[in-house]
Amino acid sequence: MIKNLVIVESPAKAKTIGKFLGNDYKVMSSYGHIRDLKKKAFSIDVDDNFKPSYEVPVEKKELVEQLKKTAEQAETVWLASDEDREGEAISWHLFIVLKLDPKRTKRIVFHEITKNAILEAIKHPREIDTNLVNAQQARRVLDRIVGFELSPVLWKRVKPALSAGRVQSVAVRLIVEREREINAYTIQSAYKVTAQFFVLDADGKKVTINAELNKRFENKKDAETFLNDCANAQFKIEDITKKPVKRSPASPFTTSTLQQEAARKLGFSVSRTMTIAQHLYESGFITYMRTDSVNLSSLALGTCKKEIIKLVGEKYVKTRQYTTHSKGAQEAHEAIRPTFVSNETIEGTVQEKKLYDLIWKRTIASQMADAKMEDTIATIGIGGKEEKFIATGSIVIFDGFLRVYRESFDDEIEQDTEAKLPPLTIGEDLVQKSVTAAQRFTQHPPRYTEASLVRKLEELGIGRPSTYAPTISTIQQRSYVQKSNIDGTERSYNILELKKGQISDMDKTEITGTEKGKLLPTDIGIVVNDFLMTNFPEIMDYNFTANVEQDFDKIAAGKAEWTKLMNNFYKSFHPLVDKSINTKGEHKVGERMLGNDPKTEKPVYVKIGKFGPVLQLGTVEDKEKPTFAPLPKGISMDTVTLEMALDAFKLPRLLGQQDGKDLIVGIGRFGPFVRLGNTFVSVPETIDPMDITMEEGLALLQAKKEAAVKKQIKIFAEEPDLQILNGRFGPYISYKKENYKIPKNMNPVNLTLEDCHHIIETPKKAKSIRSSQKRKATAKKK
Repeated sequence: MIKNLVIVESPAKAKTIGKFLGNDYKVMSSYGHIRDLKKKAFSIDVDDNFKPSYEVPVEKKELVEQLKKTAEQAETVWLASDEDREGEAISWHLFIVLKLDPKRTKRIVFHEITKNAILEAIKHPREIDTNLVNAQQARRVLDRIVGFELSPVLWKRVKPALSAGRVQSVAVRLIVEREREINAYTIQSAYKVTAQFFVLDADGKKVTINAELNKRFENKKDAETFLNDCANAQFKIEDITKKPVKRSPASPFTTSTLQQEAARKLGFSVSRTMTIAQHLYESGFITYMRTDSVNLSSLALGTCKKEIIKLVGEKYVKTRQYTTHSKGAQEAHEAIRPTFVSNETIEGTVQEKKLYDLIWKRTIASQMADAKMEDTIATIGIGGKEEKFIATGSIVIFDGFLRVYRESFDDEIEQDTEAKLPPLTIGEDLVQKSVTAAQRFTQHPPRYTEASLVRKLEELGIGRPSTYAPTISTIQQRSYVQKSNIDGTERSYNILELKKGQISDMDKTEITGTEKGKLLPTDIGIVVNDFLMTNFPEIMDYNFTANVEQDFDKIAAGKAEWTKLMNNFYKSFHPLVDKSINTKGEHKVGERMLGNDPKTEKPVYVKIGKFGPVLQLGTVEDKEKPTFAPLPKGISMDTVTLEMALDAFKLPRLLGQQDGKDLIVGIGRFGPFVRLGNTFVSVPETIDPMDITMEEGLALLQAKKEAAVKKQIKIFAEEPDLQILNGRFGPYISYKKENYKIPKNMNPVNLTLEDCHHIIETPKKAKSIRSSQKRKATAKKK
């Protein structure tokens, strides 16, 4: 008889908890949910009050039997899954599937995996919270309804194999709208004027101060006129303002702020951050990583104070309790913090150490004194002109929390250096060193990063801590959005410089528009977004999606009935599905006519084809079949023009002849290629198929030939279908479109044909033996 069985959702968590409990406790893992809605079926009975139909997946059945058997032997079963809605649902499913006795079953929760927290939780067990379970069921059922009913509409109206999701579709909308803002943005230029002046410092040495004009000029003529006026002007300090500035530390991490900072400071994707944080939590290093709360416990506040005093002294301490302001915040537990603040470092992988260090520093900094600075602003007059030059300087009087941690922001270059000004006095004359007017350009709105998208979703009240990472992963997996680096383009700009009374006029070039790790909508993503916006505006509405989250919160609090929410939603949603799937349009969704080809007078279209975006010349009604071409590189369905499309139809193109065979560049199902006779090679993305030369085409073919030679270790003339090849994971045997691993103790070069056949047959025998054993075991059970 087992005295106590503790069931958690992950083996890592089980391992950590097992260290804290004695021999009277056996800790097992459910490996997440042990049952869910059926994968390939709708699994919701709309007519029976939206009753969900759950099943235990095949791969979990053996585990369920083990858990059930152990639970039957235990005096008490402790359900110890996470304390959020998902965790509550896991415990509820365990209770139902394992048929647990309510009298012998207890639910415990904790937000950190430490000995004290576990033992305290055992002292205060509770029952399963059905309100939290219903809130999770409501989300799961609503998302299943949207996904299963919308997807067939997309298959029929847009393209097969597409899918839709409630929160994911709104996230795609944000990215599509931002891209269209950027495409519609008109860049404007103006001349920014800066100056350098000589002054004497406290030691009588000549130093340079930098200043910027408080006005920008719209054109070169006005900028040049101003510089001419500066040639003989007198420059004088007209005003000096000094003001104290206080900076306070950021609050401790919530799920979203951790995801954002880890992306900016460590370069982690949102999903990577959550995976690493999960490991840290399950190893007992940090508190629960899915939270909206910025609150710290009184124990944590006390240990932070002790640690700060120990490290830098009492003057750096300022105890604070933060309040959550994010829209729809729901979690009652703590912010993300180290379980033991005194542990400045941990044992783990490099990435785990980096993320833990970030969490430790943020937590400590939140309880440290404000940084105190002094800003100095000097106003410089220009010979009676209205315009003024402004020189600024800043010095840190007391570093406070900055000694430990400095928060970063999107699209910001962190300035760690102090800009000091030398001693200046009102009325002091300045000597002009140079005045420069440089042409500067306005910037379009920034594209979203994973971090800034999380922040936007949180601002709108869309999603919750548990949904940010899967949402962003899903829209990329579905190829509605891609994370890309954008190559900059060369741009010329003008600089006017006044020096020693002479103005020089220079034209220079710069690379502009370079972006890294930004989220861009794909053509499929744009077409699906536009279709959903037209046909299902309620689903795509930001307020609707945020209000649904508030409804889930009401269900969790026991203030709303989840089936009523489903009924109200379904009554308005389902008719839209019926209407949309039965609507016949003249053109496929996303199809757009660009114009007519001047040579053939045939129409040119851009549309979604079987394998993605495609250009079409002609129609199916023509005597000749229509011609297809892919979109030009870097061009979307939104931005392609007739001229671009006509250029794309110039392929296939003859590059020349080699050994009496035509060397052709063309476009196929899998992209651009070069063909010589019956030999094909793909054209890499770095080469434009419209510009490729004969020499480049031959070089690609030669490279492919050399790679094939390197790949081939041994062939057998008597059996051409069998080869020994070099692969990504080492040498292997290829035979009749099947691959076979070569044992490590065998040299592939020395293998005979007989050896190869022996290797090929061995796995078949092993498989046969396993199948026989499995059949016997099944028969024995029966």
